[in-house]
Amino acid sequence: MGDLYALDFDGVLCDSCGESSLSAVKAAKVRWPNLFDGVDSSLEDWIVDQMYTVRPVVETGYENLLLVRLLLEMKIPSVRKSSVAEGLTVEGILDDWFKIKPVIMAEWDEKKDPLIDLFGKVRDEWIDNDLAGWIGTNRLYPGVPDALKFASSKLYIVTTKQSRFADALLRELAGVAIPLERIYGLGTGPKVEVLKKLQNMPEHQGLALHFVEDRIATLKNVIKEPELNNWNLYLGDWGYNTQKEREEAGGIPRIHLLQLCDFNEKLK
Repeated sequence: MGDLYALDFDGVLCDSCGESSLSAVKAAKVRWPNLFDGVDSSLEDWIVDQMYTVRPVVETGYENLLLVRLLLEMKIPSVRKSSVAEGLTVEGILDDWFKIKPVIMAEWDEKKDPLIDLFGKVRDEWIDNDLAGWIGTNRLYPGVPDALKFASSKLYIVTTKQSRFADALLRELAGVAIPLERIYGLGTGPKVEVLKKLQNMPEHQGLALHFVEDRIATLKNVIKEPELNNWNLYLGDWGYNTQKEREEAGGIPRIHLLQLCDFNEKLK
């Protein structure tokens, strides 16, 4: 018997909020140049600060672009094109993002795939031009590099991040090379389908299955799938979630609330 750990990346292994927020501002300037004409560095700094607060709502990276623009429209009425921005607060975004997102995408006439492509392109350009600067806006959580290096369990990364970025950060920040075939990134399908695939692999039969996430919504999706009943589910309390979500997780028997120090010990 052994253990298999399927690990989310952003909010479990890596605090990438600084990088994703700065990349989103860069990409938003490319996507909507007219809106950002009069935006000075102090307003950009304010947007990046607010992004740390609203980060728990982000499921896939491109949503950062939407949040950057929405924060701008909340702050500057003259550029406002969305019906929801007036009077909206960051707390309102945290509470209602699921409802807000389709409204603003329709009002701004935006589609998901072009935003995903743009976000990836902006990151690639940043990496090509300034790898050290890009790496420096990310950090692995304390103890994670050693936990990964000395893990006795079988490890997989299951993330909505594009695989090449997760791979680059693991190599540069942890000195760890997880084989690319063990990194299930954006485009590999919903996480519930990846977990089904992992549990059904012949080489994983008999292993205890563990899935570590920082989004309670993702864990609730797993619980809805009877086929995934054998997975032990953990919500990392150090990741991108709110006190309200951690309290909710405490009332769901299948979800174990996990602290970072315990997580690092489990991997070893």
